[in-house]
Amino acid sequence: MLLFKSGSDNRKITYPSEGDFKVNDLVFEIGGKGKNTKQVNHMQDYRIVSADIEIGSDMKIPLWLFGFLY
Repeated sequence: MLLFKSGSDNRKITYPSEGDFKVNDLVFEIGGKGKNTKQVNHMQDYRIVSADIEIGSDMKIPLWLFGFLY
């Protein structure tokens, strides 16, 4: 299901069958500090968005960084 499509930069945000949301071909899985890659590690392009962490590493992105996207 298409959630949002930007006209200027051609980004498409959808609900994937696995993961929480998808931007073009990149799947995001959202969870807490202990969230692991078990649900999405078989995919090629994914990121774990974690609350309760200050610094990202490997495939984990801190949730607070998304606040800078406005």
